[in-house]
Amino acid sequence: MSFFDKTGKMALGSRLRLLTAKVTENAAKIYELYDIDFSPKWFPVFFIVSETGPITITQIAEQIGHSQPSVTKIIKEMTKTGLIENYLASEDKRRNTVGLTKKGAVIAERMIREQCVDIENAIDKIMDETTHNLWEAIAEWEALLEQKSLYERVRQQKKFRESKRVQIVDYSPDYQSAFRSLNEEWISKYFEMEKTDYKALDHPDEYILNRGKIFVALYNNEPLGVCALIKMDDPEYDFEMAKMAVSPKAQGKNIGYLLGLKVIHAAKELGAKKIYLESNTVLKPAVNLYHKLGFQKISGRFTPYQRCNIQMGLTLKD
Repeated sequence: MSFFDKTGKMALGSRLRLLTAKVTENAAKIYELYDIDFSPKWFPVFFIVSETGPITITQIAEQIGHSQPSVTKIIKEMTKTGLIENYLASEDKRRNTVGLTKKGAVIAERMIREQCVDIENAIDKIMDETTHNLWEAIAEWEALLEQKSLYERVRQQKKFRESKRVQIVDYSPDYQSAFRSLNEEWISKYFEMEKTDYKALDHPDEYILNRGKIFVALYNNEPLGVCALIKMDDPEYDFEMAKMAVSPKAQGKNIGYLLGLKVIHAAKELGAKKIYLESNTVLKPAVNLYHKLGFQKISGRFTPYQRCNIQMGLTLKD
């Protein structure tokens, strides 16, 4: 069994680098085959310059997806071999551009007439022998990774896997200290604890549980998230989703979203039609979460909290 059979897809980058190294090694030999003193790494820059004529380093970098320092280094190397020259082409005489020398133009013409034709035909024959079209597959991968990077895709898989370890349970007196400390932690970090906070956190039975619910998120049996569903005496909204808090060490595990879904589900079971919440726009992840759960911004309602600068509502669907 080969190394890549053992590692599987997690060694994709290593396998691609090995394939690239093999192709690059052969590319160097191919230039020798055509008696051209040329480094394979120069080709993208050389091709753009030969196609466009005088062009700036910035424009080259943008077209081939390389950094400006990288392009500058390649330009210097090709200048030493007499393939490219620097000159001032703009009217204000300040913008440096580069172009092919006569020697460079001759080599470019030879590449197009002979080398490129042979390479194209050789690669076509390889594709005829394969089941999958590598060139088209690379284009598909590039498009997909442009939409969402491999890092982001792995991060989402990690979040999904870890979220399976999250267990949402009903509140019990054993979780009172966690309910208080988790909320006090984020409130004190961004704002100041207010009188209404102390009432709800110190006396949840009296101010929440008499007509509402509290849910606790356990991760590996440790309470790392909490959220309350509080009954409202309001003609428009039945319940308020409040006191949502997730420990910083549990962020990225989807706990807030799972708690939100649990609260919404509980509200539906209690016959609620609309849910209300209050927050602050400085808490961007929280506000984004509420939007993800379906809440929409509203305004004009009374709030007992000084820190509240955004109010949101959710109409529950059957």
